[in-house]
Amino acid sequence: MTLAPAQLREAYSHVPQSVVAIGALVDGAPQVLVASTFTVGVSLEPPLVSFAVQHTSQTWPLLRGARTLGVSVLGRDQFSLCRQLASKDRASRFDGVDWSADADGALHLAGSPLWLRTRVHAVTPAGDHDVVLLEVLDTSSTPGARGMVFHQSSFKALEELELSA
Repeated sequence: MTLAPAQLREAYSHVPQSVVAIGALVDGAPQVLVASTFTVGVSLEPPLVSFAVQHTSQTWPLLRGARTLGVSVLGRDQFSLCRQLASKDRASRFDGVDWSADADGALHLAGSPLWLRTRVHAVTPAGDHDVVLLEVLDTSSTPGARGMVFHQSSFKALEELELSA
């Protein structure tokens, strides 16, 4: 039995996923890809996180060779930024965007609840995607900042549940 892509997308949509912007300076220019397949805690020793990227990505081939990559976990107030960075209009992705890069070129988006400085540890082909393992070199976070998730095909803010006694 073969599962239809639409059936799989609907099934997978029930699992909330964080939304990240993975970026670096490449030949002096900022490059970024947005991923909702990010996973933390893959390994603590060495410290590894992962994401999956489609083979059709035009940005991943640019980023793959970067010395370091910045992973900005996007927050609840960065929905518009997420859409802009994921736009097909590559020329205007960074228009008005507050970003910085460290000495090794890892890109950081201002206002992100969490930022990781990483480097590529391994890349494994997985169907129509590559699974990328990133080694975490450093972290920076904003205490109390609220995240954003992709769930049931839309972006949503995380909220605490009020538990009744």
